[in-house]
Amino acid sequence: MNTHLQSNKAQAQARAKQIQAFRAEQRMLAEQGLLNLPSETVSSINRYHDALLQQLHQQQDIDLTEQASHVSLGMQIVSCLGALALAASLFFLFYQYWGLFTTPLQVSILVLAPLLTLVLAVWFCRWDRSGYYAKLAALVSFMAWVLNIVMLGNIFNLSQSPNAFGLFALYGFLLAYLLHVRLLLAAAMLCSYIFISAKVSHWLGDYWLTAWEYPEYYLLVSLLFFLLPLKINQQRYDGFTTVYQQIAAVVFFIAVLILANWGAVSYLPWADVWIEGSYQVVGFSCSALLIWYGMRQRQAGLMLTANIFFVLFLCSKFVDWWWDWLPKYLFFLLLGLTAILALMVFNRLRSSQQKDVEHG
Repeated sequence: MNTHLQSNKAQAQARAKQIQAFRAEQRMLAEQGLLNLPSETVSSINRYHDALLQQLHQQQDIDLTEQASHVSLGMQIVSCLGALALAASLFFLFYQYWGLFTTPLQVSILVLAPLLTLVLAVWFCRWDRSGYYAKLAALVSFMAWVLNIVMLGNIFNLSQSPNAFGLFALYGFLLAYLLHVRLLLAAAMLCSYIFISAKVSHWLGDYWLTAWEYPEYYLLVSLLFFLLPLKINQQRYDGFTTVYQQIAAVVFFIAVLILANWGAVSYLPWADVWIEGSYQVVGFSCSALLIWYGMRQRQAGLMLTANIFFVLFLCSKFVDWWWDWLPKYLFFLLLGLTAILALMVFNRLRSSQQKDVEHG
């Protein structure tokens, strides 16, 4: 039986869904008289599946029914909200009584808060198979770490620095990989964006807080994050590849969309019209490439992201070209016809992909 166990919860949950789909199809075929298996064979298959589902449930705490899946989603939302509420409580508790503590006591509290919550998260991880309590404690630990860095800077009157976001990112990555928390991975990525862009801005002679004014800082970082799960296997971490690539794609396309419409914020030594035209080409090309990649990898989220930004780039060009001189009814008619054309192209791609699956 152990040879059939999956390496992680996501694979175990997928196996459970396969079993449920097999049973539903088997019942339907039997009712239509298309599948008449001996009762001994049916009983043997059912016993095997029951035992496998029970073992997967015990080891990976998977959901065995659709209702259980809905409850699990609710538990994830509640654990996230609970972590935010506890972190806010910790924050306001510090500020309510902070002035009553001596400096050594303040430093001790700030250092111990993330460490104790980290120990608590690890203990929950071993005690609770569902992982919800561990993730809640991990989120609180991350908030305590952020509060730790900020408050220590205030206590010792340290100047503001982008290095704080580097520390936030390091601790976020540590917690994310230690406890398999996708939300913390996303938070660590966003802190990394701020840290890297601020450091590059500082190296180029600008004040680091102005880094957000230059979208080009985020392009290379997005490419690195997108390629990272292709070079470093993330199979052991459920959903991490999706988080890396989805966030990287969204940040990349937002930066390109800004540059495609406001060339003045670019570092390129060209006229604005050339900068905007170049980034429009980049936006169209990369969104089309991501659609192809998402179809090839069967990642619906990436395809949806690419489609949304492809349409945004297209609409922005239509506005530039025709909004001022075309009648409004004709402008929107043109948009509608373009949408129909896009549907036809996507339908051809979908049919081609289905034929590949049938012949593959």
